[in-house]
Amino acid sequence: MFLRLLYLLRRLYWRVSRPLTVGVRLLAVEEGKVLLVRHTYLDGWYLPGGGVQAGETLREAICREADEEVGAVLQELRLFGVYSNFFEGKSDHIVVFVCEDFSWRNARNREIERVNCFALDELPEETSPGTRRRVDEYVAGEVAVAAHW
Repeated sequence: MFLRLLYLLRRLYWRVSRPLTVGVRLLAVEEGKVLLVRHTYLDGWYLPGGGVQAGETLREAICREADEEVGAVLQELRLFGVYSNFFEGKSDHIVVFVCEDFSWRNARNREIERVNCFALDELPEETSPGTRRRVDEYVAGEVAVAAHW
C-alpha cells in the first residue's frame, strides 16, 4: 500500500516537472515462454526493467534490473527496439533488449509481487498493453527502431 502511494505521488510530480527519463525493459524468452513480473504498486503483468541510473550504461542497467527483479543472469543480449512514452506527463524513452539465454530464480524484492513465465501466445489477461505489443512484435519478428510504447 505504501509503495502504491509513493508511486502515485511520483506520477503527480512527473505531471508538474515533465522530466526526461530513460528506462530499460527485458524480453526474456526461452522455449516459447516469456518472463513477466507483477509489481506491488501497479496492476498487471510487465516486462522486467526499470530506470537507468546516472553513470550506468544501458547494458549495465538491464543486467542490474534483471538481477534485482527476478534474480536473472543474462547471457547474450540484443537490442530489440527503442520506444517513447509520454503518457504519465514525462518524456520517457524505453530501450528493450531480448535475451534468449538466461537463468533466473525468484529473487526477493519488495517491488515485485510475483514472477512467472507465460507462453508467448497465452499471456495473462492482465498483461499491460505495452508489454503485450512488445511480445506480439517479437512473435511477428518485427523490430522497432523508434516507436511509441
